[in-house]
Amino acid sequence: VWTYDRVPIMLQFMTYIKRIVTQGDFGIVTTYGEYLNMNIWQVFVSHLPPTILINIYSTLIGVPIGLGLGILAALKKNKWQDQVINIFIILLISVPSIVLALMIQYVFCFKLGWFPLTMSTSDDYFTWEVFRSMLPAVFSMCFGSIAGYARFTRAELTEVLTSEFMLLARTKGLTKMQATIRHALKNCAVVILPAIFGEFIGIMGGSLIIEGIFSIPGVGSLYTSAISVRDYNFFMALTFFYTLIGLLSSLIVDVSYGLIDPRIRMGE
Repeated sequence: VWTYDRVPIMLQFMTYIKRIVTQGDFGIVTTYGEYLNMNIWQVFVSHLPPTILINIYSTLIGVPIGLGLGILAALKKNKWQDQVINIFIILLISVPSIVLALMIQYVFCFKLGWFPLTMSTSDDYFTWEVFRSMLPAVFSMCFGSIAGYARFTRAELTEVLTSEFMLLARTKGLTKMQATIRHALKNCAVVILPAIFGEFIGIMGGSLIIEGIFSIPGVGSLYTSAISVRDYNFFMALTFFYTLIGLLSSLIVDVSYGLIDPRIRMGE
């Protein structure tokens, strides 16, 4: 029987690809001491829940706040509320999430002591203690999302509010709030909702460094550690995961346009 150290390199590679496609087998951990000789897929699955949870929490917090700020800024265009929100958006977009994470960790975790510096090691992810320990990482990730949602919503809603059909709605007797809720927001959803879908999946790729800062036992920490110890099997499996996340993000955004607005047909 041929083994990996005796067969040609291309045959090794084809066998490796075949096992991934037919069996979902990425091999075993070879140099990562903590998980040495363990199945890569099992290790990956065991670290997936924290990554998914912090992204879900980030989305649940970021979406309503971002949409609310964007709607308020559009309704109060060129007023002081709009100016304050714009300054807030520019600051959040300009400051990298890594810098925000370090600031949150220093101020709220170290100085004020409101949160622990790192995530709890407990496997019971739905307790208050674990949830509280996740919040610094969640805030670090959702601030950028809030700025993005607010910017998209303000730009799109401002354009829709000045459209001719909105003037027609007002002349028919609808109040500004009624016209905004019934017509303007509905048209804005074509742009905003795909951005939310894509952001939820795409943000998982951006949590890699944040997980390391707050010691989140998720996929991101595995990825950086696999690079450090040069565990190529582990690195390839995790790269496959993050590549898949990026492709799914683009696919869901494209498909969601046709689902949200029936007037849009794919391929036309």
